[in-house]
Amino acid sequence: MNLLHFFSAHRMEILQSTGEHLWLVVISMLLAIAAGIPLGIAVTRKPWLSKPILGSANVAETIPSLALFGFLLPVPWLGARADRLAIVALALYALLPIIRNTIAGIQGVDPNVRESARAMGMTDSQILFRVEMPLSLPVLLAGIRIATVWTVGIATIAAAVGAGGLGEFIFRGLAMVDNRVILAGAIPAAILALLADIILGLFERRLRHAR
Repeated sequence: MNLLHFFSAHRMEILQSTGEHLWLVVISMLLAIAAGIPLGIAVTRKPWLSKPILGSANVAETIPSLALFGFLLPVPWLGARADRLAIVALALYALLPIIRNTIAGIQGVDPNVRESARAMGMTDSQILFRVEMPLSLPVLLAGIRIATVWTVGIATIAAAVGAGGLGEFIFRGLAMVDNRVILAGAIPAAILALLADIILGLFERRLRHAR
């Protein structure tokens, strides 16, 4: 049975695993965005937070994925369900580029624009949400794009803790020494990463042209 026949025969299983993979990526990215943007904003307001926040995100980034799953496994609420464990681990990996680009985007706003807004009587929160955040959106979206592509790839490791996704095909294929099974997980994962990069890249370019 060649690769095309294998894909055809197992299409429903591949689609189900692709759906599980997307679910893990989307939920973990929503968590990372919800945490990363406020952390980045906090650093721009209180620079002394830079070392603890960026340092912690850097540490999480350097820990190998399987080791991070192992560190989180004993945590009571997380270890009880594999999908929770995988989502939190993936969110931790996605934090760094989102935090960095939030900081870079806000700090990259023209100081004259900021001063003009202040001269108009805007408060700090108004300057943040009406001036700085809209102007920094392209840079912020670039960080989200990088984090999403990373997360799609790292999510294949989630199968090692029973969280499902396309990694199940990869691990199963490695155990069986069957390239068709490996590619049944690797090819859809690569396509998802490319689509995420292309779609978010288009949004990023549109925002840059709209500025």
